[in-house]
Amino acid sequence: MEKRKKRWPLRNCVWELTLACPFHCAYCGSGGGTARKGELTGEACMRVVRSLKTLGCRRVSLIGGEVFLHPDWQKIASALHANGMRVCIITNGYRMTPEIVKGLLHAQIESVAVSVDGPETAHDAFRQPGSFSAAIGTIETLAGAGIPVSAISALRADNVPLLPQLFEILRKYPLYAWQLQACSPMGNARLNGLQVKFSAKEVMDFVRGTAPVSPFPIGIADNIGYCTPDDAVLRGGCFTGCSAGLTMVGIDSVGNVRGCESMYDARFIEGNVKDRPLEEIWTDENAFAYNRRFTPDKLTGACAECKYGGRCGGGCRSYNYFANNGKLYESPVCISGKNASAARMDRE
Repeated sequence: MEKRKKRWPLRNCVWELTLACPFHCAYCGSGGGTARKGELTGEACMRVVRSLKTLGCRRVSLIGGEVFLHPDWQKIASALHANGMRVCIITNGYRMTPEIVKGLLHAQIESVAVSVDGPETAHDAFRQPGSFSAAIGTIETLAGAGIPVSAISALRADNVPLLPQLFEILRKYPLYAWQLQACSPMGNARLNGLQVKFSAKEVMDFVRGTAPVSPFPIGIADNIGYCTPDDAVLRGGCFTGCSAGLTMVGIDSVGNVRGCESMYDARFIEGNVKDRPLEEIWTDENAFAYNRRFTPDKLTGACAECKYGGRCGGGCRSYNYFANNGKLYESPVCISGKNASAARMDRE
């Protein structure tokens, strides 16, 4: 086991504590709103914490639903920190209270990311009235308490053109960073038939032009564009492939283990921590085969012809799967080399 653990060094975990949420957003990939039946108990969560420590995990991102609706969120976050892991939390920012702020400080959270998907009208349209002002209020509250706070935006066809307006709003606040990521056509977004396709080039051009004058770093996530001369500006360095099942693991609220929590499909479940310890699932030689057994000959479409294909591996497995008809090794949001996918997106 020790040899296999070193072969696949776990570095990052995205852990969905609960699916409970005050919203039921039209584009929520996990379909948040109501807690699942059989969500992990506090005791089971502590076992996961111990497993993550054993596997050498360095950073854990706690997500929901809404993390703060889990009754043991502070206990879990504190235990992760006490076991040497950095902890960040993603929140919709709707119910930030003095008690939560106190809990964040006590747990020594590394950072909190608040979802802000556009100016007020665009943000509230898919959530509920007042959600934008609440999110901005949370940013102000956290920053005032000395907690590093960033913004994260899920990009769709309707809000990409509004990025310049959103930047003018966000630049007023002491953000640690602003991350832009593609909204995946899964969960509620798929059920509601939302138009999520957008121009990857437009987003990348926006970041290129705005990052040099921004008071905080702006970066694009691993599901938008790859291997351009501006990677240092766009994402802080060259993208070297999807890390799901290689250095990254995802755990959902009922204990299912995936390579990434964005891979919301039963085919990607490698096991459940209620049945097998996380260490056993992670070190299983047959697990996460889509990445652990990846070879460049698996690339399809334009990615198979791109000179960067062997390095980036065709991009984000999750986004590829949901946005490209189940094709894991062919990116629809890349503008590099011979990859013409972005041009197709611009025309659609």
